[in-house]
Amino acid sequence: MTVERILPTDEAYELLGLTREIAAGELAPRVARHEAEGLFPRDVLRTVGRAGLFGLPYPEADGGAGQPYEVYLQVLEILAGSWLAVAEAVSVHTLSCYPVWAYGSERQRKSLPDLLGGDLLGAYCLSEPQGGSDAAALTTRARRDGEDWVLSGTKAWITHGGQADFYNVFCRTGGPGPSGISCVLADADTPGILPQAPERTMGLRSSPPAQIVFDGARVPLDRLVGEEGAGFRIAMQALDAGRLGIAACAVGLAQAAVDYAAGYARERTQFGRAIGEFQGVGFLLADMATQVSAARALLLHAARLKDAGRPFSVEAAKAKLFATDAAMRVTTDAIQVLGGAGYVSDHPVERWFREAKVLQIVEGTNQIQRLVISRSLTRG
Repeated sequence: MTVERILPTDEAYELLGLTREIAAGELAPRVARHEAEGLFPRDVLRTVGRAGLFGLPYPEADGGAGQPYEVYLQVLEILAGSWLAVAEAVSVHTLSCYPVWAYGSERQRKSLPDLLGGDLLGAYCLSEPQGGSDAAALTTRARRDGEDWVLSGTKAWITHGGQADFYNVFCRTGGPGPSGISCVLADADTPGILPQAPERTMGLRSSPPAQIVFDGARVPLDRLVGEEGAGFRIAMQALDAGRLGIAACAVGLAQAAVDYAAGYARERTQFGRAIGEFQGVGFLLADMATQVSAARALLLHAARLKDAGRPFSVEAAKAKLFATDAAMRVTTDAIQVLGGAGYVSDHPVERWFREAKVLQIVEGTNQIQRLVISRSLTRG
């Protein structure tokens, strides 16, 4: 189903049309094989990047497309409806470009056209094996040695780990707590950066995360992004926007599940009529569609606040929380609509169900989102 959208410009409509063409022509024919065989879609990502979809919300002067977040998130939704791993890749790459764009030195910012242009792929190294939600407790360290930072430690659950061309590494350059954390931009081919074997995941098998070990990796001092000790602030600001990206992925995934289940319910007959005519199935579909519409409305509200330069972090947390929980419910119900057929890989709903789960975890678990929201209500 094509969702009716009201967009700010004709260019935005054309962009969504292009995205649908790419999703139908490049993503949909390949997703099943890549997911089944665990093949990373680097060639597909190059196609997506060269079409201008990697730098959508960044200014044209920096190599981006100058699109509002409201438009960028709808692009992610369309991509996720065909292939979640590709949509997540665009979201993570967009997140990975934020530190240099927002805090980079004049010299670092000269690399933005390359970062945003589509040929390079970024990764965001914040989580660690012993510190997921407690990001301020990270232990990966960068110490000064002459003209270099020397990085030592391990990062975990890194999307594009072993595939990325550059890593944003959040590391400890000072004492304990948030004020001791800095951000360093490291090229993936730096000696001492050692990607580990990909994790064996229940979903997103074409793009599983991996640990990254930093074993005395030397990065020039001028690759520090922002001021020393500003890393935690940079990370949290980037995640506010990144949560909107994950919410958009959830909406796209859930919409695909609604469309597929509704199509199946129109065609599948039992007791002499289509199963969608039975109230038990019809009401299930109605609830699924309503959940998706509500999630999309929350998401676009947060995006419009961001585009207007107004505070949006709490609304982003609400959107991420609701949209990803909705995706889990909707994909579960889509399997129920299909019955036994939904439990086998002949139909994509079982894959969407497995993929929806990770969206409740990445870019801050939904428990963390509830913490953000509740604190905004109780701290006055």
